[in-house]
Amino acid sequence: MIMEEDVWRLRLPLEAPQLSTSQTSTRQASPASNGSVGWLDIEMDTRALTLVRYKLIASLSLGGMLLGLLLFLVAFAISRYATRPIEEANQALYRLSRGDYRLGLAPSNATELHHLSGHINALAEHFQQAQRNMQTQIEQATSELQESMETIEEQNIKLDLAHRSALRANAVKSEFLANMSHEIRTPLNGIIGFCRLLGRSSLDTRQQEWLQHVHRACDNLLMLVNDVLDFSKLEANRLTLEETDIDIVALVDEVVGLHAPEAQRKQLHLVAMVYDDVPTPLTGDPLRIHQVLNNLIGNALKFTHEGEVIVRVMLDNLEGQHVVLNLSVSDTGIGLSEAHKEALFSAFSQAEPSHSRQFGGSGLGLTICRQLIERMGGEIEVESELGKGTTFSFTLPMLAHQAIERPPEVHLDNPTIRLYETHAPTRHVLEHLLQRWEAHPIAFDAAEPAKLMILGLEHSDFSPEWHSHWQTVIDQTPYPTLILANGNSFDLPPLHLTHGGEILYKPFSRAQLVATLKQLLLPRTDGASKWPGATSATSSPQPLKLLIVDDNAPNRELLKSMLEDPTLQVITVESGHQALEFAHTSNVDMVLMDIRMPGMDGVQTTQALRRLSSTWARCPIIAVTAHVLSSERQQWLAEGLDDVLIKPIDETQLDQLLNRFLGVTHRLTSSSATASSSQRDSNAANTQRFSHTPRHPTRY
Repeated sequence: MIMEEDVWRLRLPLEAPQLSTSQTSTRQASPASNGSVGWLDIEMDTRALTLVRYKLIASLSLGGMLLGLLLFLVAFAISRYATRPIEEANQALYRLSRGDYRLGLAPSNATELHHLSGHINALAEHFQQAQRNMQTQIEQATSELQESMETIEEQNIKLDLAHRSALRANAVKSEFLANMSHEIRTPLNGIIGFCRLLGRSSLDTRQQEWLQHVHRACDNLLMLVNDVLDFSKLEANRLTLEETDIDIVALVDEVVGLHAPEAQRKQLHLVAMVYDDVPTPLTGDPLRIHQVLNNLIGNALKFTHEGEVIVRVMLDNLEGQHVVLNLSVSDTGIGLSEAHKEALFSAFSQAEPSHSRQFGGSGLGLTICRQLIERMGGEIEVESELGKGTTFSFTLPMLAHQAIERPPEVHLDNPTIRLYETHAPTRHVLEHLLQRWEAHPIAFDAAEPAKLMILGLEHSDFSPEWHSHWQTVIDQTPYPTLILANGNSFDLPPLHLTHGGEILYKPFSRAQLVATLKQLLLPRTDGASKWPGATSATSSPQPLKLLIVDDNAPNRELLKSMLEDPTLQVITVESGHQALEFAHTSNVDMVLMDIRMPGMDGVQTTQALRRLSSTWARCPIIAVTAHVLSSERQQWLAEGLDDVLIKPIDETQLDQLLNRFLGVTHRLTSSSATASSSQRDSNAANTQRFSHTPRHPTRY
């Protein structure tokens, strides 16, 4: 088969039909036949076939297109019928999402679409109703908020008026407290001062006891006034802290000494321990530290009937010049329960309601202590168990600019001292201090010879049967005896010191113990008993003049009595006008000026005196007042006064002022210093103190 462009050609051979045998042989005999009769040529023109095929294809394509168009139209019609409601529903939901609730969907013939349109319309109505409700609520809330704002504005106005009224009331309260302080302290100043003067006179034992009760009642009243004033200052945030050098041992000794009569009356062991690694001097506010310790020790003694009260001062941390002390006051008193500890630092509250009647107090002390400690940067905590005592401890951050380790107060040259003390903490203290001072303490029953015997005697050791025993012991001891008696000279019968010695009444100070050991163990030097300033007091060619200006007659008489001395001439006047009249004709060396006086007060009088002459401009004028705030003190100093003396007047502070401004040591710090020492032993139940430092056997 041959295929060309438009022609298909087919050539096939043609064969003869089958013959018989004879025919076959004949044919074979004929060589020309050769087996075929000819060829078949077939030619076919394919152009007509191609055209027909194309026509068929075109017809089929056109038919398929018509059928597809028909199907599209049908599908389009069906889709428009089915999807249009869905699109409308979609548009409706879009409008709902945009907050347009006005247009609704028309109902559809199809059941499903009808339900869909119905639900969408219901949803639109719900949203529209919710919008209306929300708008109503917003309008109502706006109205209420506006009313509230008006109410708040009215309340703000009322609060502002109340705040101003509170400020005025607070100022009135402060002024009232200041005035009441002055009115209370003024008679107290006279009572306490004259009690001190009376105590220096010759009184029998019962009179001395009565005088002590009066003095103790005055001190309690004065402490109550101070607590109320301090609480008012703390509440008004008007309390300022000072920064001065502090000898912590001397400060603790002083506080303990103030409570010596109470400890002796209750036969308690009052011991103070200041550890040797506490540096000295430290910088802080001694008045506030004194106040906190005074309150804690007073409470410990108040609620302790037997046993001991121990004050400890330990070094908690030392970094450069920053020191943190840990101070604690432990007692063996009635203790506290957990419920009572929670309300312990609340104002005007005590552990039990009956305690204010049984033990006294206002319930302000611990509140003031906590606020003072927090103001100084420390923290206070309490540990207690009911019936087993209480321990108050607080931290106290302080500065140590030039602090060094405390040196030994005395070197005793290694004497052997026989020691008897049944109270373990006191014995431990004495052993440590004696070793620190280069002495060798031995047991009471040791066979070694000694140079001094120290006997720590309890109140029961002075009973008749034991008194004779200890007197025999003292008589048989061939060297001096130092008696440390836990009591006072009024309650204890005397013991005769056959070979010399001294009697100290507990609690006593470290300084007093040092002085006594020096007197008993070290040789005396000539002139050691001379007091500083004696030459300055006696070498003055004429008495110094002091002017007292006070409208209260007892106060004038008290100050005059306290200043009685051959080296001083005291003039008294009762008003500022009389002081000015006196100043026109005479001069003085110092003026003690009362601040609150009728007519011309102390500040006005001072300013008037300063304007008189250059002599009066240089004259020291000291304010004498029953109360003073820090701001008032600074104001008075700026207005011409030189210093402030607080009532009730302390003789030591008065003498310090005389020494500071006049260069004269008054007799109260010389001859009366010795008298007051023995007076404290006998008349004030020995208010001297003892501090010691046990921390571990080798390092304190």
